[in-house]
Amino acid sequence: MAEQPGTKTSATVHPLYEGTFSVGTDKKFNRIDRDDPPAKGALKISLNPFLIKTETRNYLFDVGIGDFGADTSTETIKENLSTHGVADYEITDIICSHLHYDHIGGLAGRSSGFWELTFPDARLWVSDRAWQQTTQKDTYYDDEKTQFLHFVDTRADLHFLDEQAAPYPEITVEEVGGHTEHSQIIWFDDGESRYMMAGDVLAVRGEVNRKFAAKYDFEPERSMEIRKRILEKAYEEDYIIMGYHDSHHPLFRLSDYSEKKGYTIENIAADADS
Repeated sequence: MAEQPGTKTSATVHPLYEGTFSVGTDKKFNRIDRDDPPAKGALKISLNPFLIKTETRNYLFDVGIGDFGADTSTETIKENLSTHGVADYEITDIICSHLHYDHIGGLAGRSSGFWELTFPDARLWVSDRAWQQTTQKDTYYDDEKTQFLHFVDTRADLHFLDEQAAPYPEITVEEVGGHTEHSQIIWFDDGESRYMMAGDVLAVRGEVNRKFAAKYDFEPERSMEIRKRILEKAYEEDYIIMGYHDSHHPLFRLSDYSEKKGYTIENIAADADS
């Protein structure tokens, strides 16, 4: 059916799956099959940047690992975008949940032999305090990643977010801490669709009904408190949750709750392009 003049089109959301990895204490991302277990003592981590297409803007919530994993590059996210009819220069905005390299590594790559921005026309929205803190360090992980960060700092169209910010009417970004000192939660609500992405504070479907303190968090107890609060909000206000590290179901909603069983989780298929 043809869209009528003045009719508002709901946003479409697409997880941009980059692969699944075994990540040990050396923090190296070694590619494995989506259904394989990680190496002994390692974590299994999948990567799903998210594309939100609206009538006027193309958002990315985090951008993947870029060139910093085993057999990875910024070409992956560009190829994934192209399957949804979006070119790299058509990304208008990138909003970062936090500054770990598996979430921001896709901002720039060196496939041509020198650093280039992956999304040259995008505004990059980051926590002001997190960016200043990170860029003032002598080293960001290692020499290569430090070069990467300094390049992005110099060349990207940076926009800084306070603890509570609304860069666009449909976007609210809330700095909460927990996983990192300045981790952010991104809320999307355009009046038709509601989505929430919490980075590694709530990264996979399997964390919904677990109470745990993760050793990899900056403030484990705070992450537990945040998870409880945002799950309650997602359930009460019907937000679809984006699981950045989920291997099979990166989009899901909470359809019911009981004291005995916790939340009932409904997996959501990504919206198809019209």
